[in-house]
Amino acid sequence: MKLSDFILLNEEDKKYAVMNNAVALAQRSYPDTIVFLFQLDYYYIEAYCNKTDKSIEEYRLLPDTNAISHYLEAIPIDDLLN
Repeated sequence: MKLSDFILLNEEDKKYAVMNNAVALAQRSYPDTIVFLFQLDYYYIEAYCNKTDKSIEEYRLLPDTNAISHYLEAIPIDDLLN
């Protein structure tokens, strides 16, 4: 799915695309939110989830690896190297 196609999806279709087609890479936690990083084709998506009700509040698109630099230490790559 191209980035432009993902942008045009409604929230329910975005959720379906992320949950069924994207690869989960990492997560960050805040007091009220967990942010999950996914890769879908050649771009990255952050899903902001409410810790209280487990709902996805927002999707943010990250177009390249420069935008995910703060995740790099959290992405497990040991299995890829062995």
